[in-house]
Parts: sequence; C-alpha cells; structure tokens
Amino acid sequence: MANKTKRRDFIKDLGTSGVGAGFVSTMILKETSGISENEKVEKSSSSVTVAKRQYNGIYQGDNLDRIAFPIGGIGAGMFCFEGTGAISHMSIRHAPELFNSPVMFAAVTIKGLENSARVIEGPVPNWKKFGIRGAGNGLGEQNYGLPRFHNASFKARFPFADLDLEDSNIPLQARVTSWSPFIPGDPDNASLPVGAIEYELSNNSNEKLEGIFSYNAKNFIQVNNGKNSIGTHTNGFILSEKGTEEQPHLKADFAIFANEPATVDHCWFRGGWFDPMTMLWNSFNGGQSTDHIPVENDAPGASLFIPFNLNPGARKRIKILFAWYVPDSNKTHGNDPEEAPCSGNSDCCPSPPEKDLAIFDKNFEAPFYKPWYASRFKNIQEVCNYWLQNYADLYQKSKLFSDTFYASTLPAEVMEAIAANLTILKSTTVMRQYDGRFYTYEGSGDNWGCCHGSCTHVWNYAQAIPHLFPSLERSLRHTEFCESQNSEGHQTFRANLPIRPVDHGFHAAADGQLGGIMKVYREWRISGDNEWIAKMYPMVKASLDYCIKTWDPRHSGALEEPHHNTYDIEFWGPDGMCTSFYLGALYAFIEMTKHLNQDASSYKTLLEKSINRLENELFDGEYFIQKIRVEGLNAANPVEASKISMGGIYSEEALQLLQKEGPKYQYGTGCLSDGILGMWIARMCGLPDIIASEKIGSHLLAVHKYNLKEDLSTHINPQRPSFAMGEEAGLLLCSWPKGGKLSLPFVYSNEVWTGIEYQVAAHLMLMGHPREGLDIVQACRDRYTGIVRNPFNEYECGSWYARAMSSYGMIQGLTGLFYDAVERILYVDSKIGDFSCFLATDSGYGLVHLRGEKASLEVVSGEIKPQKIVIGKGIANR
Repeated sequence: MANKTKRRDFIKDLGTSGVGAGFVSTMILKETSGISENEKVEKSSSSVTVAKRQYNGIYQGDNLDRIAFPIGGIGAGMFCFEGTGAISHMSIRHAPELFNSPVMFAAVTIKGLENSARVIEGPVPNWKKFGIRGAGNGLGEQNYGLPRFHNASFKARFPFADLDLEDSNIPLQARVTSWSPFIPGDPDNASLPVGAIEYELSNNSNEKLEGIFSYNAKNFIQVNNGKNSIGTHTNGFILSEKGTEEQPHLKADFAIFANEPATVDHCWFRGGWFDPMTMLWNSFNGGQSTDHIPVENDAPGASLFIPFNLNPGARKRIKILFAWYVPDSNKTHGNDPEEAPCSGNSDCCPSPPEKDLAIFDKNFEAPFYKPWYASRFKNIQEVCNYWLQNYADLYQKSKLFSDTFYASTLPAEVMEAIAANLTILKSTTVMRQYDGRFYTYEGSGDNWGCCHGSCTHVWNYAQAIPHLFPSLERSLRHTEFCESQNSEGHQTFRANLPIRPVDHGFHAAADGQLGGIMKVYREWRISGDNEWIAKMYPMVKASLDYCIKTWDPRHSGALEEPHHNTYDIEFWGPDGMCTSFYLGALYAFIEMTKHLNQDASSYKTLLEKSINRLENELFDGEYFIQKIRVEGLNAANPVEASKISMGGIYSEEALQLLQKEGPKYQYGTGCLSDGILGMWIARMCGLPDIIASEKIGSHLLAVHKYNLKEDLSTHINPQRPSFAMGEEAGLLLCSWPKGGKLSLPFVYSNEVWTGIEYQVAAHLMLMGHPREGLDIVQACRDRYTGIVRNPFNEYECGSWYARAMSSYGMIQGLTGLFYDAVERILYVDSKIGDFSCFLATDSGYGLVHLRGEKASLEVVSGEIKPQKIVIGKGIANR
C-alpha cells in the first residue's frame, strides 16, 4: 500500500496507458512480488515498526506465532502443523475442534552429550503462555516445559510446509516437512484421512553422532466414559477409542508409524501428577528407549524410537505417517419436504453422466453423515496399508503439482493468496459423504460447521474446485438442481446432510440460484461433456423460469421483487449486484439453449431489456447502484415480509425508520464492492462482458477509490470488526461517497471480507487494472502475516471461509487463461506481459508460457489437447 502512488507515477512517466509492454509489466511484477530497500517496514497492531516479510517467502520470529497449516484430505478431517512444528486443531471426528491441541511431538537426543534432548520444534509462542484456557494453572497438561530448538523458519509450498530448526547448543540441524496428498484431477487420493511429517536430521559437527529419534503421543482421542486403548501397528502404534453406548459415533482410531524399523513403547509410565511425561523424558534425555507392551486400558501415551548414526555432514530422513479412521458421525442438517420433490430417480433429475459415476452413488441412504473414505476402507489397518504402500507415488504426484504451480511467475502476493486459500480444501469446512459427493460448510466454527449446506451464494465465489477437481464441483450442481430444487424451480440454497430432498419453506437466494445457472455453463465448458449439459438443461430451465416469475414477474429486465442474497437479507427493488447475476444467467442459458437447438427468443428479449436497465437506470455515471422500491410490487409490504426474513420483525423504532427511509438493510446509492459481481462470475465461467466493459471498469475503479482504506483507525464498524480493524488496511463491502446512507444499511456493510477483496482484485485485473487489483491483494495479505492472524486461515463467518477461494480467480484475472473443452480452445489474455502460469483442466494440468505474441502449453500431467490458442480478448469479446 505504501508504494501504490510511486508505482503508478513510474508507469505514467513511461507514457504507457496499460501494462501490456514487457518492460513495464516486468517492473510491476518486480515491485509487487518483493520489497524495495526503502519499503522494509510496516506497522504492527501495536504501532511498533517491524521488518516487512516478503510475500510468498519465509516466516520467522513473530511471524511464526499464529501459523497453523492444515494437513488431511478433502472431507476427511485435519490437524494443523504450526509455525513452530507443534500439532494443533486436531479435528478428525467430522467437526471442527479448533482448540484441540493434543500432546504429540517428535524429539531427538544425542548420546554422550548432556542435556541434548530436544523437542523437534521451535520456541513456544508467547501467546500460548498466558491468556488461554488453563494458563493460569500452569498448563501442566502440555509439554511446553521441554527444551526445544532456539531458531525456526517456516516456508509453505502447498501442500508441503518446511520448517528449518537450529540450536547452537547441539550439533544437529533439522528440516521438518509436513504434507498430505493433493493431486488435481484425482479427488480420491486427495480425500484420504492421512498426513505425514518427514524429519531430516543433519550433523553439522566434525564428529560422528549417535542418537535416538522418537515420536510421542498422549492418548488424545479418548473420551469420558469411553473405552480406549493403545494397540499395535508395525513400527508404530494405534490410539483407539470405542465410543460410548450413548455416543457410538465417537469410535475412532489414529495410527502413528514409521516406514522403517522402530522400537515401540505402547504404555508410558502410569502414575499421578506429571509422572508419565517426567519418566518419558528422564529415559530419553539419558539416551534410552523403552518398549512396554500394550495394556488393556489406561495407557497414558505411547512412543516409537529410531536409533541413528550420523557421520560429519551426513543426513538422515525419518518419515512419520499418520492415518485415522472415524466411520460414523452424528451430523445431520436440514428439514425434509412435505411434498414429493423433483429429485432422486424421477424424470426431472436424471442420473449423472458415465464419467461422474465413479464418485456418485445415488442409492446411498443413511440417517447421519458418513465420510467417503469409510466406503473405500473397512478399518484403520486398510488405511495404513494403502498409505504406506502408495506413499512414494502420492508424494511424487503431490510434489509434481506443487512444483508446477509454483513455477508460475505471477506476483508473489497473488501466489501467496491463492495457495494459502487452497488449504480450505484440507480443512473442516469441506466434507465428502459416503457416496463420494462433495458437501460443504461456509466456514469452520470453533467446534461446529459454520453455516451448513454447500451454500450457493457463498460458493459462487470459490473458483478453485471447478478447475482442480471438476467432478466434485459437478456433484454440487447436481445437488442444487436435483435434491435442492422442486418442480416449480425453487432452489433451497442450503442442501441437507446427508444429501437428500429439502424443505422449501424459505426464500431462494437470487445470487445463489442465478449464479448456479452460470456455473452449469462453466462446468460444461470445463468438462466438454455435451451429454451432461443435455441432462442438466431441463432443471436449469425450470430454475431460470422460477427466477423470472418470482423476481421479475413483469419481465422488466431487472430483479424488482425483494430477493434474498449473500448478505442474509432481501434487497427491495432493482440493484446492480443481483441484476448482473440475472444478465449472466440469461446469457448462459441462451448459449446452452442455442447448443441444444431450442428456442431462446423470449430469453433474448429479456436479456436486451436487462442490459438496458443495468447500463442506464442502475448506473449513476460512475458506479452501479440500487433503486430501492416498495410500491407496485407483488410482495407484501416489508413489515409482513420480515416475518420470514433473517432480519427479524419490525420493532416500533424500525417502523419509524421504515416510514422515513424505507425498508431496512438496503444499499441504495452506495458504492457496493459486489455491485457488479455477476459480471465477474460470468467471466469466471467463460462468458464475455455482457454489458459495456467501460462501465464495468468504471465501477471497479470506484470501488478501489472509495472502499479501499489504508488505515481503518477512524472507520466505524459496529458489526464484526476483527476481520480488519485499527491501523490495518482493507476493502469495505460498501461506502456512500455521494451520500444516501441509510441508518440501517445491509447488515455487513461496514465489514471487510477477504473473499470480496479477491473477487474485486481479480475483476480489476481482468478489466486491465492489475495495479489496483494488487493494491487490494497486498492490503489483505498484510493482515495475514502470522503475527495476529494465521496466514493459512482467512476467516469470515468461521475459519477457512470458502469465499476466500475467489483468490484462485486471479489466475484468470492476470493471464486470461481459460480452457474451453467444448470448443477445445485455450484463451490467453495477459494483463502483465510475458508469463508462465499454472493451468488445470478436467483432463490434466500444466504450464502456459507467453512470450511476446506467442503462447505455448507445457502439459505436465494428464492430457490437454487444444485445437487452437487464442491470444487477446477472446472470451471478453466473443
């Protein structure tokens, strides 16, 4: 942010109106990817000047404090690898347990060297020492009092995280690598309930070292009144809990084992007070390993030991594998419908195409959620066997993805933002039920899934899954248009869990339902599957017809009737945000109709009206607005309508406001950051600019001008301030630079959401304004440095919030990359000059290289066979 003006002046002096010139774009990349000598300071929340860390670089010192990097599979549960190497956020029972920090740790000792034993972690962060639950009593249940390495540095290369440790008092250095499989196009291997930590120990002395490595864990999965034990496993052990009669779903197994011979202690010393940990460390610090056999119950913990010898300069790599198995849950969401739905095996909801059957079993029925991996593996032993047998292959394929992704030459802050939010796919925000279908929350609460139902208006923003795992994204479309849609076309924007037909007693969400129509178009273009679009078409038509009948019954071309949206309220009267969704849905449907040789004439007429209303009535000359309207609608008045609104009924005071200002929770003349969101969704889906590009660009530049605040110290936010506050920078959801702000505008208007910051940034980039887009990205990532917030957990309504995967859209924003598998055309439209960039498709992934006017495709995995590469504004103008 501090360099924004200087960067613009530099480009202006070159006499360049855009950033297509190679030299200019190189300078933008150079300046935004790193830090200049006079810019290596930033203000922390305490106004203390500290060194500014480089984007996409190394975390050290205080920047390590809040790091928690998720490890696990898609919908399989997770734990986190912290910036110091500690384990936290242990959440394997199909719900977040974000404050579950089990005592499990690696350690090393050198024989013959007094007090050489170390936990293989960096120093305990100060915030853990006091001010958290139990700290006032000394935190005796933790292992914080055991010696650790003095110095640590952390670097993430998703799905890998490397931690380098050193200590001048011992002649060993350690590199710790934590990871779990992530392979685009292979959702099954990306959904395994597994993780691994590799420990590379290096002898930096001139003498031969003899030592012992250990991995240790308390029996952290035991529950009150349950039946727990620690059982055997080759070169390791299994922590087991059988659950209780009242809660059998708490049954769980967690395995920890090495891929080489190890001595195993299945039962630490049993005693009172701090006896188990004391005796464990006594023997280990003395260079001893123990090997007690399993006991029937009450084992405090277990350890595995691996001896080693290291010549001067030599290294040893020890791999510790983790696997878990929790086959059941007590999770269920949603109400069942009163009437027979349009879903299941009915004619209006046909079976998925052949290519998706591998992840889709429509005969699945269960009262509670069961994870996909329970359909693949019968028990913990099968998971462990698969993990061990396929470890090398899964590592190589995950590393191939990581190396390919990070070979991209996009600005460092963009790469950091995209990769940081891919961790959402390893978090408790996502689930994958027994039949293989994808199901999601909006985010992860402390101990509950925050806002259930694969919420359509939130997941509109998320652009990663449709490219990385297209079959999982298509399963969301099936849920929306089948189980969640009735015969009238009403779509419930929150799906039931387990996935089944839903109740239709609440509003449909205009942005969610119309966005879904555009996303059906996107999934068609990404997959190239004409059979799929033919099967989906009747449900899509019913959905669009419902939207027209419900929100534009007079066929005016705008959503006039009150319409529910992602702000959890209803907008009254036409607005730029939701009307832009209307245009996108109409355009996408016309294209699908044209492909299927159906008549689209009435929809074309409506589209023309909609373009006219959005460009003229809803554009104030600078940005798009809302025309609040109450009179002349089919809807009941706001007082009556509020009885089925999340905003609650009108109080006496609210009635006075209604008479004076109109309905609560509108934005009117405000400059809404999402004010032209539907046009960004359209471009992300492979559609062109449907209205004048100049007006879209004008709106986005106004958002940058009015809503991006470099310092929020004087900003008033009575809503949810912790997303961005104080001296931090951020993009407000809305501002009223020309007046007209209501006493009670829409409920989140004063907040800052990273998912909206990224969509605005990506849209600015698409429209030829990468500098302004990068301003926003920098403001966002400067809040997630590890000092105050976890760099790998952008939160909104809960941790690992799905909307933040709008960040993936910056790939398309900066490069214009989109592979249309229907026409087999690769589109390239660079806003940064020459580049190399990661590209994922339904059939493979690789790198696209642009040098001057020549683009080439380097396929790394699978196959991508474009018949043509179009350079320039191909999608935007087609």
